[in-house]
Amino acid sequence: MTPDFRPGCGAVTWRTSSYSNTQGGDCVEAADGFPGVLPVRDSKRPQGPVLVFRASAWFAFVNELKANPPA
Repeated sequence: MTPDFRPGCGAVTWRTSSYSNTQGGDCVEAADGFPGVLPVRDSKRPQGPVLVFRASAWFAFVNELKANPPA
């Protein structure tokens, strides 16, 4: 987990996806502690943009990927 500070959000602790690798490939990090929403960012660009999804939309997206993995 990586601590971070975002204006208006206070201290944010990021966790890396268990599907991310350590070779600098596709890495997604998410932050917990925001009721109803899930902030997501690219771990290769920690100072870059953060996308914020409704939690229900994010979990529907993840469940769809699990059911129908990309080729």
